[in-house]
Amino acid sequence: MSFVAGTIGRLRQAPRLGVLEPIEAGATVLVFLLMSQALLGQLFDTPPGEDGPAFLRIMWLPVYALGLVWLISRPIAGLKAVSRAPLMLVLALLCMASMVWSLDPGLSARRGFAVVMSVLFGFAIAARWDWKQLITLLAITYLILAVGSLLAVVAVPSFGIQQEVHEGAWRGLWGEKNTLGAIMSYGASASLGAAAVMPRRKLFWWCVAGLQAGLVLMSTSKTGLLALLLVIGGAIGIALVRRGFGFAALMIFALLLGGSLGALILTMAPVEFLEMLGRDATLTGRTDIWEVLIGQVFDRPWTGYGYGAFWTVENGPVFWVRQATNWPVPTAHNGWLEVALAIGLPGLAILVLVYLGTVGRAAGRLFRGREVYFLLTFFAVVTTVSISESNLLHRNSLMWVIFVAAASKLAVREDRV
Repeated sequence: MSFVAGTIGRLRQAPRLGVLEPIEAGATVLVFLLMSQALLGQLFDTPPGEDGPAFLRIMWLPVYALGLVWLISRPIAGLKAVSRAPLMLVLALLCMASMVWSLDPGLSARRGFAVVMSVLFGFAIAARWDWKQLITLLAITYLILAVGSLLAVVAVPSFGIQQEVHEGAWRGLWGEKNTLGAIMSYGASASLGAAAVMPRRKLFWWCVAGLQAGLVLMSTSKTGLLALLLVIGGAIGIALVRRGFGFAALMIFALLLGGSLGALILTMAPVEFLEMLGRDATLTGRTDIWEVLIGQVFDRPWTGYGYGAFWTVENGPVFWVRQATNWPVPTAHNGWLEVALAIGLPGLAILVLVYLGTVGRAAGRLFRGREVYFLLTFFAVVTTVSISESNLLHRNSLMWVIFVAAASKLAVREDRV
């Protein structure tokens, strides 16, 4: 903990605010920990269609206030942050506006407001911290989560290890193993990013990434494992590419060859390949869900069913989804489909545009800027998890807040480490 405190204490950017910066850094880490949803899912098991106890909603108000204070106290930097990624705010406002046509207007209004405030918080941290500081604060956050998860497993196995479904799989501070796998994959990305922006401490952060990789393995999450491999492979690939044009050509060739072989395998022997990964040919029933949900999307293609509302009205369209799949489906298990269900195909189109633009700008930094070690591996995890989990355009989500901040900061070419 002395290392964490010392690192936070050294996060100096503006001399005139030197006294406040360690406090602001600590507050940022605290907010990041809250947004990781650690412990909350375990202690307060709330069904997907409900908001849970009122105090869970009230506790976010100070977070929103902090983000607004940062934006207001730096009005020029705040306005620039928003103006660099305006479609992010458009998406959030569309979520809130969906209460007009929502199946559950009250729920869409509350959750839409939370999305707007989460996006504004993302802009606030983009304006407040430079790349090195932001990546360091993230790495500290994921270090705390990794240590906390390990302690939960060792000290309270009934809490940190799944006991019934997927018995023996580690879940750490979250409700199930896949969440631990995804969170620790993000953590490995942040740790490797911290090693890149703080080369003097790279051995320490490599060890932290090793701890997080071990937690991914113990979670037995196949999605988490795939994301972790992309993080490690991506970091190695970036390092090789930066060694010269020859390595760059080799890596591009390897990626093209690997992608072609993967497509060939999935085309010719998809069942065998999925079984090798420990999955059935329907990705544990997900493709059955997706097939039904695509039909629901095209029933209301222009508006969707309201942000967060599709799964709440038991006698609404979700009834037919659960009848067709023969189990109580809680979410779309796909980030892109979830967005289409919430705000329609126009909203999904805006999201795709934002996503491609953001990832494209990150890829453009492949040869310059040490922050790219975090950015490209982070986006690799986001993309991987979005295929099987509803992780996009989430309220009070650490991943989405960082995505917003990255989209804003990437718009400035000179903003590099």
